[in-house]
Amino acid sequence: MKRRVSVTIRKFVSDAAQARRYFISGMVQGVGYRFFAQHAAEKLQVSGFVRNLRDGRVEVYAIGASDHLAELRSALERGPRFASVTEVREETAQVDSRFANDFIITYDD
Repeated sequence: MKRRVSVTIRKFVSDAAQARRYFISGMVQGVGYRFFAQHAAEKLQVSGFVRNLRDGRVEVYAIGASDHLAELRSALERGPRFASVTEVREETAQVDSRFANDFIITYDD
């Protein structure tokens, strides 16, 4: 008599850490956008950094689960109260372990 064995293999693809880089355009400097992004990322348990760019955009580098990154992007599209976001460009990025523990505001570019 043959015995059947059933095995369930769970995929944790959505839980694996992924990295994204977001470039936010519009009126996003001088309106608290970096602090807003930091708060949103910390709430979602996403690590990385946010910084102003010399061309007037804001850059966000984020590491987290894909669903958290999607929620972060939605927040970045809204922005803080006095911001006016016109575009959020998203790029896939490599996970950089230097930014894997916290979400920080950087002041260099």
